[in-house]
Amino acid sequence: MKKIGLTGGIGSGKTYVSRVFESLGVPVFNTDNEAKKLLSNSEQLVQSLKDEFGNDIYDDYSLNNKKLASIVFSDSEKLGKLNSLVHPLVKQQFLDWQEVQKSSYVIKESAILFESKSDNGLDAIICVTCPINLRIDRIKSRDGLSYFEIKNRIKNQISEEEKVNLSDHVIVNDEKDLLLTQIIKIHEILIK
Repeated sequence: MKKIGLTGGIGSGKTYVSRVFESLGVPVFNTDNEAKKLLSNSEQLVQSLKDEFGNDIYDDYSLNNKKLASIVFSDSEKLGKLNSLVHPLVKQQFLDWQEVQKSSYVIKESAILFESKSDNGLDAIICVTCPINLRIDRIKSRDGLSYFEIKNRIKNQISEEEKVNLSDHVIVNDEKDLLLTQIIKIHEILIK
């Protein structure tokens, strides 16, 4: 079974592309969703985060996302610490998950695939690209973040150009090129 990475900057359309792959019968592991589950359900992780960032980042067992984001997205050392606590757990979740899949390939979706070194051990990488102005508009309407908050998140990811250079396949999500055609072309290559 091939293990394929799917990445792209925040707001590029990775989740939409993932859904299309899922509709083609490809299992997709969304690292963001798995990390969110761990941030609520892993007692060990919750305690580690409270020890590192303070008890007030949780309201009982509910993570105060805005509070944590305000801490980590303005301080690269704190973001690094958060990632060092969460990423090993997500990596293990992926390994366990992919062991039970029954398909010719699986997809690991991650906005920070390269930054977290989650590309190690993958057979190929797909990068979803999108013009920055469209990404910002999508993030504003989807997440309700300010321009400053969006820029802080974008600056913590490697550039789109670098992601493209490190990837094997590129999907252009510019609202001009047909996404489905690009996805099916890549699917046909990977299914062999």
